[in-house]
Amino acid sequence: MSAPDLAGVLSTDQILETVASIATEQEETGAIPWYRGGQLDPWDHVEAAMALDVGGEHDRAAAAYDWLRRTQRPDGSWAARYDAGGVVADPTAETNHAGYLAVGCWHHWLCTGDDGFLARMWPAVRRALDFVTGCQAPGGEIGWAAGDPVALLTGSSSIHQALRYGVAIAERAGEPQPDWELAADLLASAINRRPEAFADKSRFSMDWYYPILGGAVTGTAARQRIEKRWDAFVVPGKGVFCVSDQPWVTGAETCELALALDTIGERDAAAELVAAMQHLREADGSYWTGLVLTDGVRWPVERTTWTAAAVVLAVDALHGQHPRSGIFRDTGKLTDTGELGDTGELSDPGAASAANPSH
Repeated sequence: MSAPDLAGVLSTDQILETVASIATEQEETGAIPWYRGGQLDPWDHVEAAMALDVGGEHDRAAAAYDWLRRTQRPDGSWAARYDAGGVVADPTAETNHAGYLAVGCWHHWLCTGDDGFLARMWPAVRRALDFVTGCQAPGGEIGWAAGDPVALLTGSSSIHQALRYGVAIAERAGEPQPDWELAADLLASAINRRPEAFADKSRFSMDWYYPILGGAVTGTAARQRIEKRWDAFVVPGKGVFCVSDQPWVTGAETCELALALDTIGERDAAAELVAAMQHLREADGSYWTGLVLTDGVRWPVERTTWTAAAVVLAVDALHGQHPRSGIFRDTGKLTDTGELGDTGELSDPGAASAANPSH
């Protein structure tokens, strides 16, 4: 299946240009920094790998995941930041960084149907999620980093999605992990019922929409959450503020909100957001990180792989013609039913290959 498009906003060729802009930044080791020569963090690395898969660059995506497999530390974590060449710049072991590997690996399997890949990555996924659940408090919230019990809502919401897909990977590996399922249930309960368990970062737009994007908040509660702070963060025709008290719109947050809206069926509003942030696009398909509206200055002055990746993933979700397109939309179904939702239709790995002739 070819790469997606978004009618009237981005063509398939333009999406492929954006995927190529990510591939250009990938190092020979498989690592995907923010930009060539810049820093790398494991979460954004995974997001960029997911975009490569959407564009049919499956070997490059697999190389990105293999880089994580090779650099994983014995406790299941990674460093929070690597500089060029894989040099550790910040050794902090962040839980959401470790967890996101599961989301990326499940996405790659949905793209390719490659059970050999899942088998190869399974030990790393298992160690990563065991590390994550080892940082969970009795009330369900998860500390943002090893040795620090402070829980962050955005990171925990991302971890919720990771645990759900980790359970799915474990089932395919023939090693069910009921403790992860329980951990996800407890985490979802904390997100929905105990907001005081998380540090107050409410000025950040991610704390607003990520509980929905990560599948922990669904249905009526999700709609009410979106409506409550829409005017605080959304700038019509420009995008979404990163923080509510600064005039700075950012491309990744705009596309992530679009993904969250897609999970609750607000596809027209989601498409409008993707269209609104196209002022950040460059001729080669790459994207600037953000724009300060008061003076029209792009800041920071960098074009990041993870911003480009968020665009690709949002367009793919709205295109909706491949099982991978539901990677965010289907997390809520896992929450509600305990089953694999629409993704469960791929119980035969050949089904993914049949849906994606490029494999």
